[in-house]
Amino acid sequence: MINRKTHPMPDLLIELFSEEIPARMQARAADDLKARVTEGLVQAGLTYAAAAAFATPRRMTLAVEGLLAASPALKEERRGPRADAPDKAIEGFLKSTGLTRDQLEERETPKGAMLFAVIARPGRPAAEIIAEVLAETIRNFPWPKSMRWGSGTLRWVRPLQSILCILTTEAGAEVVPLDIDGIVAGDMTEGHRFMASGRFSVVSFEDYAAKLKRAHVILSAAERAEHIWNDAQQMAFAAGLEVVEDAGLLAEVAGLVEWPVVLMGEIGADFLHLPAEVLQTSMREHQKFFSVKNPKTGRIERFITVANRETADDGATVLAGNRRVLSARLSDARFFWENDLRVAKAGMKDWLQSLGNVTFHNKLGSQAERIERIAALARELAPMVGADPDKAETAARLAKADLSSDMVGEFPELQGVMGRYYIEAAGGDPAVAAAAQEHYSPLGPSDTVPTAPISVAVALADKIDTLTGFWAIDEKPTGSKDPFALRRAALGVIRLVLGNGLRLSLMSDLMGAVVNVADLARSQRFLATAAALSQIEAAVANQEKLEEIFQAAFAKRTADLSDQEARQCLAICKDLLAFLHDRLKVYLRDQGIRHDIIDACLAMPGNDDLTLLVKRATALNAVLSTPEGENLLQGFKRANNILTQAEEADGVEYSFGADRKLAQVPQEAALFDALAEAEKAIKPALAQQDFPAAVAAMAALRGPIDAFFEAVKINDESAVIRRNRLNLLSQIRKTCSSVADLTRVEG
Repeated sequence: MINRKTHPMPDLLIELFSEEIPARMQARAADDLKARVTEGLVQAGLTYAAAAAFATPRRMTLAVEGLLAASPALKEERRGPRADAPDKAIEGFLKSTGLTRDQLEERETPKGAMLFAVIARPGRPAAEIIAEVLAETIRNFPWPKSMRWGSGTLRWVRPLQSILCILTTEAGAEVVPLDIDGIVAGDMTEGHRFMASGRFSVVSFEDYAAKLKRAHVILSAAERAEHIWNDAQQMAFAAGLEVVEDAGLLAEVAGLVEWPVVLMGEIGADFLHLPAEVLQTSMREHQKFFSVKNPKTGRIERFITVANRETADDGATVLAGNRRVLSARLSDARFFWENDLRVAKAGMKDWLQSLGNVTFHNKLGSQAERIERIAALARELAPMVGADPDKAETAARLAKADLSSDMVGEFPELQGVMGRYYIEAAGGDPAVAAAAQEHYSPLGPSDTVPTAPISVAVALADKIDTLTGFWAIDEKPTGSKDPFALRRAALGVIRLVLGNGLRLSLMSDLMGAVVNVADLARSQRFLATAAALSQIEAAVANQEKLEEIFQAAFAKRTADLSDQEARQCLAICKDLLAFLHDRLKVYLRDQGIRHDIIDACLAMPGNDDLTLLVKRATALNAVLSTPEGENLLQGFKRANNILTQAEEADGVEYSFGADRKLAQVPQEAALFDALAEAEKAIKPALAQQDFPAAVAAMAALRGPIDAFFEAVKINDESAVIRRNRLNLLSQIRKTCSSVADLTRVEG
């Protein structure tokens, strides 16, 4: 905190004391309190040195240091109409300033005599401004949910009981006068609900925090969380066990208590055979317990609970009550597990059949129909990712069977995890079982990418089916809205491909998935009647080879599709591939590759092979990030600009016929030789997809190009020499453009 002896400006302390605030709202509420109060103070002319906000289950606190004692006096000058302006114009100006006619000044200006208003605004005491700002903040606080109680009009998340609001200086503490619906601000607060008695006054933030701790309240949520975690780890370590990390649960529990007391209890022996994920999820969701595992076996054997008070029996009564409630909860979980195991060992036929009655989307059919599409696509993808096609198809058919299980019905977050257990229990292939869990991944930018071939095949099929399906019914993301998480699915495809170094022709795979959707759509008359698809088709240029491309990729399937449906399918794929490219730009930007460099590589053939595309972009980015690369880019752009202007002016294309024999100076001849050498190196490097070598060969042209431009004049007086040099520039453009479209690179 600021030393008040060297900093005479007052400090502000605010506490809003209420009934229990939901833990999930506390952090956001503290931030909102800080933002709204400090912004209001600054707008009123009260600047400050620092501010910090805190939250406990029963209070929100804001401490502001180094506040001005009063807002500064201001003098504002405003020019009005001419002195001889109509009365209505002058009256309007007077009304806007709040002055009378005799208070205006008349001054001579180049435009004649003008009226001026000089408005003096005196400074205001800090307490007066604080009262206004805090009242406005409280009455309009952005709670997600709020309530009104008693006879007042004030709404708060839970009944607001008291307001502490003081200004502290060297002379002492001053209560800020404030009354909101009969709640009068003061300098009093209270401590723990059960472990402290009576209210007490405070004179500063330091005094407030110290007295709260003596009254068994830890003000800082971070400090409460640290206390909980340290005690939990020590208890588990003493028993030879480990606490399962759960940052979200830790933050939530820290918001449930003001004085955390950590207790460790045992799980009944009847439940220890349950899967660790079941125990952990049940205890976290229902009881807010941390799981404690045996590191030797991986089994969950105990739990950690956090009480809000110390007791004479050191928590024995609390633990006994928790164990009783936990046993009831785990009895349900055990019933689900045992019942599900019976269905799983019978082949999961009942679950798979019931998925036919579960709608995935009203325009995309049932879950069972979706599984058929995923299974077909997984089988096609399997050879490309090194997976056995039969196993990939089997995995795809079983991967979502657990959606019908009792356990997943109770705990949806266990989908996939339970599928793995059930397939293993039925004697299934471990790789097939693993795919049930792993095919949902990656779920986010930090989630692990599956590497097992069968899991990769099913994961790709799942995400590609999601994307193509929603694209086919024109349910694409718009702005910030993405209700079906399609951006996440696209990033998942990108990370699966790049993380496993897969060489896929995405255009072909996307069209295969769209045809699967089209089969469903045709039967239900969705595709043929979707006006949005016709709009997409109209937006796709260069359609003359559409039939040839489509037939080449899907000769077996197009027999059942009309020409119109075939065109629509291809249009969808092109639009979806563009979306994937946009997500790839975002992904690569975070890795330091510029969007314009990606654009330069997207313009090259094979841009639906993401692994190839990224290799090209990475190599180009590495070179263009160096001074040599920057100079090469400038030389290329200079050559391209001169050539483009000449071709436009002359109405011809200078694309052939450059003759080394016509070189006039050594630098010109050297550029001919350098281009020949570069082409010899670039062509085989590109054939072998060795992009670093190709880009390095291109970068070697930097020196010869620079020397050429310094030594010669392109527009020579001789038409023959001029034409030869323009054809030489064309050769520069052709050689460099074989690596990437450098015209798309900025700079």
